[in-house]
Order: sequence, then C-alpha cells, then structure tokens
Amino acid sequence: MQINLSNLGKRYNYEWIFRNLNYTLEPGSSYAILGHNGSGKSTLLTIISGHNLHSEGSITYTLRDKIIPSEEVFRYLSITAPYLELVEEFTLLEMLDFHTKFRPLRNNIKSGELIDRMGLQKARNKFVKDFSSGMKQRLKLGLAIYSDTSLLLLDEPTTNLDQEGVSWYQEHVDQNKADRLIIVGSNILHEYSFCQHHLRISDFHVPGKK
Repeated sequence: MQINLSNLGKRYNYEWIFRNLNYTLEPGSSYAILGHNGSGKSTLLTIISGHNLHSEGSITYTLRDKIIPSEEVFRYLSITAPYLELVEEFTLLEMLDFHTKFRPLRNNIKSGELIDRMGLQKARNKFVKDFSSGMKQRLKLGLAIYSDTSLLLLDEPTTNLDQEGVSWYQEHVDQNKADRLIIVGSNILHEYSFCQHHLRISDFHVPGKK
C-alpha cells in the first residue's frame, strides 16, 4: 500500500498538533514517526488508520494502482497501540478464533502455530484477563504482525515487554516486513531500528493559535 499525505493538519480546539505535512509512504518500506511524548506521533497514526479525523488536507491510499476509499482502509491494515484493548473475556484460543474471522493470518498460518510463535503455548486455554501485561502485549503484537494485511501500524510496540519480549518483537517484525508498508510511532530506538525512513513530527509543528 502507498499512502500520500497532502497538506495534512490536525488541531484540537485552537492548538495545531501538526500542519502542512506533505509526505509519501511507499509500499514495501518501513517508516518511523519520531518525536517526544505528546508530540503527535499517536495522533498521526490514528489518522492514518482511520480512527481519527484530520482537520485539513487529504490522505490518499493506493493498493496495486487502485485508490482505496478512506472508509475501506480498515480492511487492509492491522494495528497495535497502548489504547487498543483485547477482549479479556475470551481465552487465548477464543481470541484467535474471533480475530481470524475478520483478519486471516499471513501465509495460511494456523492459530496453534501462531500461539507457538508467540511463546504462549501454556496459556492457550487461559482467559486473556488473567494474562500478565507482557503476555497481553505479545498477543496484541502477534495478532497485528501476523495478520495478512498490506499496512502494519505499530504505536509504542514494546510497551510492557521485558528484554526477552523486545528481542521477540524485533525478530518477528523482521520476519514479516516483506511486501507491506510498516509505520512505527516511537521515541525508543529498539522499536524502530529496522525502519528505513524517519519522519520527525516536530518538523511540522506550528507555534501559536489560529
């Protein structure tokens, strides 16, 4: 998928978070949206994903030379972020069965194989509500990374992960970055070290009010 951001801007009340953002994100590439906490990284990711509306400008999504309407983009993306929750009343197996009804897994991977790849074999019949924070994050990442989507959005992807979990994330995102556009919102190097391109959101901050 290719995404073209044209004169994109977002404001809350009278304060501009960013403005005059012109950028093209190319298919098969990895991009890091960089900036300090509160700079607008997550806001830009939510706008790209369709979870949030921009205040001005436009976004164009193109897949295999076909324009994708903005209201249809959710069908082609997977996302993980601290503000997105799992269905905690499900067991792990139930969560995967539910998820794969809407998002098939890459390369025809089966649910049991994904559980193995996430290192959650002993938790297959455990309720998600009883997972540790690190287990929940592995599950969120596993569902996003292994979904068969053209666009992968990762917002602060190693939240709640220990060093072993960070290494797991780096390994599995590297194994699944081919033939898709990946965008990472982060200010931590180990989360975006594989990214080929860097977009600094502070370059598009506008002081003052309108």
